[in-house]
Amino acid sequence: MKTDVEIAQEAKVQPIAEIAKSFGLAEDEIEMYGKKKAKITLDTWNRLKDKPNGKLVLVTAINPTPAGEGKTTTSVGLADAFHKLGRNAAVALREPSLGPCFGLKGGAAGGGYSQVVPMEDINLHFTGDFHAITTAHNLLAAVIDNHIQQGNALDIDVRRIVWKRVLDLNDRALRHVVIGLGGKAHGVPRETGFDITVASEMMAILCLATSLEDMKRRIGEIVVAYTRGGRAVRAKELNVTGALTLLFKDAIKPNLVQTLEGTPALIHGGPFANIAHGCNSIMATKFALKLADVVVTEAGFGADLGAEKFLDIKCRFAGFHPDAVVIVATVRALKMHGGLPKTELGKVDMAALEKGMANLLKHIENIHAFGLPAVVAINAFPTDTKEELEFVREKCEELGASVALSEVWAKGGEGGIELAKKVEEAMKKPQNFHYTYDVDETIDEKLTKIAKTIYGADGVDFTDAAKKQKKEIEDLGLDKMPICVAKTQYSLSDDATKLGRPTGFRITVRELKVSAGAGFIVALTGNILTMPGLPKHPAAENMDITEDGKITGLF
Repeated sequence: MKTDVEIAQEAKVQPIAEIAKSFGLAEDEIEMYGKKKAKITLDTWNRLKDKPNGKLVLVTAINPTPAGEGKTTTSVGLADAFHKLGRNAAVALREPSLGPCFGLKGGAAGGGYSQVVPMEDINLHFTGDFHAITTAHNLLAAVIDNHIQQGNALDIDVRRIVWKRVLDLNDRALRHVVIGLGGKAHGVPRETGFDITVASEMMAILCLATSLEDMKRRIGEIVVAYTRGGRAVRAKELNVTGALTLLFKDAIKPNLVQTLEGTPALIHGGPFANIAHGCNSIMATKFALKLADVVVTEAGFGADLGAEKFLDIKCRFAGFHPDAVVIVATVRALKMHGGLPKTELGKVDMAALEKGMANLLKHIENIHAFGLPAVVAINAFPTDTKEELEFVREKCEELGASVALSEVWAKGGEGGIELAKKVEEAMKKPQNFHYTYDVDETIDEKLTKIAKTIYGADGVDFTDAAKKQKKEIEDLGLDKMPICVAKTQYSLSDDATKLGRPTGFRITVRELKVSAGAGFIVALTGNILTMPGLPKHPAAENMDITEDGKITGLF
């Protein structure tokens, strides 16, 4: 069986200029990055802004398991299926991070015959957007330390600098570091640390900004530290907002590539959904909606994380919402949620399947709670039996969700025709879209509504440190913003070991952080980390490149 990278390397890829032309873009509206990649110029928006939007389909999933679900693969395959049905379709995705690429997950550009290409480039550096984010973030960090070194005119409390540094790799040794050692000439010693680039507020700003001017304004509002008197210090007070924004002059432009079947793909931005808001950029989605009749997009991890943040944060800022939501599941993953070990997922166990189904059913309930129609995509595996598949279909339909078998990994767009037709039917259903909470509610009220409605928790508890931070945020008048919950992706709860649909639990918030530039408050729960570590045998060990430049082992 061919690997994903082998399939991608053997594909006959069209010149990106041809894809752009078929997508309705003029020659002077794209900037070429070689023959296979391009960026769409910002001026293009002036021509497109008054066009009506196409239909938007959000793809999400059950809580992920080691058995695999295939959310990105399904997203790509669904867009290809719409393309095969004669629709003017596009897919809008996030850019993969180098951290998980070299860590546990490997590459992230779809799989099998439902991929975006050039797969190697997309996974490795792509058009340099993440490097721009990393550099801008670290420039701001350097300016903060230089300001303190040069006299600290803003009276920054060196113990309360909240702006860390970032790196787009998994490196647990950098979570907590001491800088400024070596004497007076080398800075002021203090404790700090590194986050992964995708957790940076700069990443969130890139994905939520609607223009370069909006991005500059948002960057200026970033809270970087607090003074000894307790006042929040903003990035704009350091007089480098212009310099930080100019680093994004190219990164802010949406990237255009294609699927294996020639469907246009806009891939732009890449925040993690367990520690950030987990959606591709508003700009890329807006461009896609103007250029295509049907746009398929995804949100990271399970619907309790990515979909909730897509709907409560991204849609709130962007002014649009999906016409239908696809929830991806596999029989294997559902059995694992039902307590079956990974080594036994190939065998029929209806009791485990029924128990694990509770996880999928909760996600369906959540999507319906937003007032949107849900379609379940069962990502097919050879070990699935007719009895198992019919059981899943029956239980989903009882909740009013239609179900389709997806075979896009093996068959590309052809394997997603049934799913595309079910989604088209769902988009015709009446909608009553609404958010989980109102931004003007208190932090307690907003978090409680997310915890009870989306996770099924009994309530929310705050550690003493979080209570103090909550009061400070309220005193500073920064509490009337959406909430971005950082939580384990593996469970509806904040405990990764509680699979299925846990009950009788509470969510513990251990830290609250203001992302005033992005426009939300981050609530860290459980033991979630903003700088991941590498596993015992990272994916990097399987990767290589030949003398003629051929890459192997990249997923």
